[in-house]
Amino acid sequence: MRALGHRMVDDMMEYLEQVRERPVWRPVPAEARAALDEPTPRGPSDPALVYQQFRDHILPYPNGNIHPRFWGWVMGTGTPLAMLADMLASGMNPHLAGFDQSPALVEHQVIRWMAELLGFPASASGLLVSGGSVANLVALAVARNDRAGFDVRAEGLQRPGTPRLVYYGSSETHSWARKAGELLGLGDSAFRRIPVSAAYEIDVAALRSAIAADRAAGYRPFCVIGNAGTVNTGATDDLRAVAAICREEKLWFHVDGAFGAFAALAPSLQSIVAGLDQADSMAVDLHKWGYLPFEVALVLTRHAEAHRATFATASSYLDSTPRGVVAGGFPFAELGLQLSRGFRALKVWMSLKSHGADAWGRMVEQNVAQARHLRDRIAREPRLELLAPVPLNVVCFRFVAPGLDGAALDAVNQEILIRVQERGIAVPSSTVLGGHFALRVAITNHRSRREDFDLFVDAVLGAGAELTAD
Repeated sequence: MRALGHRMVDDMMEYLEQVRERPVWRPVPAEARAALDEPTPRGPSDPALVYQQFRDHILPYPNGNIHPRFWGWVMGTGTPLAMLADMLASGMNPHLAGFDQSPALVEHQVIRWMAELLGFPASASGLLVSGGSVANLVALAVARNDRAGFDVRAEGLQRPGTPRLVYYGSSETHSWARKAGELLGLGDSAFRRIPVSAAYEIDVAALRSAIAADRAAGYRPFCVIGNAGTVNTGATDDLRAVAAICREEKLWFHVDGAFGAFAALAPSLQSIVAGLDQADSMAVDLHKWGYLPFEVALVLTRHAEAHRATFATASSYLDSTPRGVVAGGFPFAELGLQLSRGFRALKVWMSLKSHGADAWGRMVEQNVAQARHLRDRIAREPRLELLAPVPLNVVCFRFVAPGLDGAALDAVNQEILIRVQERGIAVPSSTVLGGHFALRVAITNHRSRREDFDLFVDAVLGAGAELTAD
């Protein structure tokens, strides 16, 4: 096993070292699909042969997000050190509900560091979770319980006489807000989608009007979601203005900073997320602009008691003792849904200590500079059209050709997207803006270079020419 483990580490280091030499993505071939379609194994196999099957049929065919020209959706790229940290965490295999153990101290330390970096007080409460959707869900649950005006945990949302709770966010808010509302028993209709400006930022006046209208109708507003980097265009709401409304209206102010909150680590970008430190809670993905491997995200709130009150329970089998293994209690289990939790904090701790938070900030600045380089290149190309401003790290554009109507252009651009992906050149994703199909480039990749974006633009122009040639 030791020899096999050394081989695995060497192979993965070589795999990372040679990432630029491979296509960004390639489909899983029929032979690999067939090899992985097996009956349930009932007996043992040689681990070396199992590993060889991984090398032959699994390792060559991922979605490609560690490649320098992967800019689809918003995905992080991972680092060799963090990969090894995950191995160490799995080797220790601690249970992170709490306990009197060093891994719990590491998670507490990571949460304190992140609170400091993002402008939250040292007394802030936090939890490492799987991703932004769960981090946002946890925060919305705390907001609901804290501002409902009645005991949600005891009475639920179905007791006659309880007010209808509503919450707000821009129409550009990520789909987690709908899922969370449905899961928390609020219903999708409780989520008020506020219109946005031409820059895709929340219309503050419309937000005020919606709150006033809901109060007049007898509803109980409890939370406003501000976006620090929307998923479609990278827009950031006027967080200070939203914070002021929340103070006036006594509403919980939550910021979805899944990737955009890390602009706070870059001195040249901090003004974009001004007001972040005024939030009651925040969600941020460390596996996006923290460049860490999946899965690790963070929820923070400045209201530690409200956080604990939302999730803490009393059970005799979880009682702490004055000494021994459970002398530390189960603090993390009291702050979220999970009792069983892995050691996610180790890769964050090792990365921050080895690279430093300033390095993260420099990489964020580099990604934004690359987005501006791409924006400027698109602006110089007559056959390309920007479809949204580029305030941060997301660039949305399309190929245009004379004589083609909207539907035809949409079809051409969708085919361009697929061809660029299938040829292994780059992986952007797509969205629809202003009724137009858009190629969407979201840059949270520490391996990208400027020449990668020029190569991508050339590929788009080439594919577009192929599709529109007379």
